[in-house]
Amino acid sequence: MKTNRTVVAIVVFVVCCVMVVWFSTSIQGSQKTYEIHPNVDIPEYSTDINRIVNAYERLMERYMNLTEKNLTNIEVDLQNTAVKLDSIETKLTELSARTARIEKALGIEQDKRSVEKGSRN
Repeated sequence: MKTNRTVVAIVVFVVCCVMVVWFSTSIQGSQKTYEIHPNVDIPEYSTDINRIVNAYERLMERYMNLTEKNLTNIEVDLQNTAVKLDSIETKLTELSARTARIEKALGIEQDKRSVEKGSRN
């Protein structure tokens, strides 16, 4: 009986040691692994003709933008010129009326040729 107790005590001791070792490894846990999924986009393969066409499209787009800006500037310049021409015309009309009053006051008659030329323009 004493030998049975000793065997049971040894078995219980071994089982306790195994349980302690088993719990100690589960407490530490297993080694963690991380997976990295990089998002790298590889441009599609393009031929020389595709590159030439793309470059030409970019060039034409830049040219169109430049042309649009220049046309806008020309339009502004034309508007400014039209305003100046209108003011010149107004001043010429006033000057013509003033000259006519002065001629009338002095009794100067205009040539019929100059009157006809002025009425045609």
